[in-house]
Amino acid sequence: MGKRREGREAAVQFLFASELHGEHTPEEQEAFWTIHNAKNSVRTYAESLIQGVQSNLSEIDSLIEPVLENFRIQRLAHVDRNVLRLAVYEIMHVPEVPAPVIINEAIEIAKALGAGESGSFVNGILHKIAQKARPKSNI
Repeated sequence: MGKRREGREAAVQFLFASELHGEHTPEEQEAFWTIHNAKNSVRTYAESLIQGVQSNLSEIDSLIEPVLENFRIQRLAHVDRNVLRLAVYEIMHVPEVPAPVIINEAIEIAKALGAGESGSFVNGILHKIAQKARPKSNI
């Protein structure tokens, strides 16, 4: 598994835990990284993604919510919601990574960490968002 994939998975796991447990003390954050046992490069990449998602959460959710069609973001499974948030952050704020790569990574993470149809669900939502956000990408 590559550094970026591992970093994305760690970021989703951290965001998931943060959502369930609320604010983390520095000791709790350090414990997460001890348990995750990530290399420094993976941790650095994951922390940049985590910070980006947390700093832009309202913007990210406002992009996801209209695409859900008769559904509220709070009703999504925690894993799916955080996979979507991470991928939307990357689509909007990490232009050097192609949208198809971001979407594919999100699908694989959703399959690995989510429930039965998570991969398909994430694919559909991200495809719609990426078409609007990056219309010139080959999505």
